[in-house]
Amino acid sequence: MRELTYCNRRAVQIENASVRVTMTAEGANIAEITCKRTSINPLWTPPWPSLEPTAANESQLADYGANQESRVLASIVGHSLCLDTYGAPSPEETAAGMPIHGEALALAYEIHGDGLTMNAKGDLPLARLRFERSVRLAGDSKVAVLQFREAVENLTAFDRPIAWTQHVTLGPPFIDCGRTQFRIAARRSKVIDADFGGSQMSGAEFEWPFCPAKDGSTIDLRVFPNHSPSGGFTTHLVNRDLEHGHFVAWSPSSGIAFGYAWRRDDFPWLCRWEENHLRSAPPWNGRTMVCGMEFGVSPFVESRREMVTRGSLFGVPTYLWLPAKSRVEVRYCAFIGGAESAPESVVWDERGFVRY
Repeated sequence: MRELTYCNRRAVQIENASVRVTMTAEGANIAEITCKRTSINPLWTPPWPSLEPTAANESQLADYGANQESRVLASIVGHSLCLDTYGAPSPEETAAGMPIHGEALALAYEIHGDGLTMNAKGDLPLARLRFERSVRLAGDSKVAVLQFREAVENLTAFDRPIAWTQHVTLGPPFIDCGRTQFRIAARRSKVIDADFGGSQMSGAEFEWPFCPAKDGSTIDLRVFPNHSPSGGFTTHLVNRDLEHGHFVAWSPSSGIAFGYAWRRDDFPWLCRWEENHLRSAPPWNGRTMVCGMEFGVSPFVESRREMVTRGSLFGVPTYLWLPAKSRVEVRYCAFIGGAESAPESVVWDERGFVRY
């Protein structure tokens, strides 16, 4: 592991013969998982300057919309973490200092590691949670695998409902209009109730991949749209008969397949968020193309009150109970390798290998 500056951020990096991985010290964002053969990083690097969240001041944040989302947008990159909320906090939580998606995105972590491992650890002062992440390179030369171990510890003396979502976002050049393809281990799906401004029919239930549109047509979510602007947010329940959930994205121009696999019991939901030159407010300014493939314990971006009130969707809980003074651990992986077509299925051996 070596320390460096990446996109103006303090970061650490590990690599082997086939892949290079970089994690920011603040926020513990996985900023790049670069295939060395093609020099392509499928993860999103925003087209605006990235700021250290603990150092960004109000004057700087004015360029990022000067609103509740500004601090998140100023520092988001690649694969980020939403804990212990997934979405906007309540007005009372906002007044108490709780940011969108929780404190984990803006925390300065203790970082250590060795040649093939990076570790991050930190306490969320408002939520009273302790978070740990270990990232280790594994796999073989055909499919490089990044093994994740995470733990959340409740430092309080009461049970609590939490959100816990891996906010994985993909961007260009890997994301390419009308070409990049997606495969997921899910069928039952729903469009978010809120209107994201695109053509998806708000609140519609459907089966992957054909999403109902406002004009009565359907949208094939297996392919990134070949037109802009477009946008939307859908949630997908990982198939109940599977031990592992996954998504895989394939770029025909590079011949690269990239994705994540996880235990279904840990993260039953996959959310697909699309922004394709739709948002015109700063810092988006109509110039952003990104696809989020976000897996976690909650199906929608919403406040803590809203997720608890919702309770369940398709018979599956929409949050995780974290008991008093207890610790919950999860394991998942990211993978990247060559492929001649979009893989229809993924097999993850939790010892560190992926086949598709």
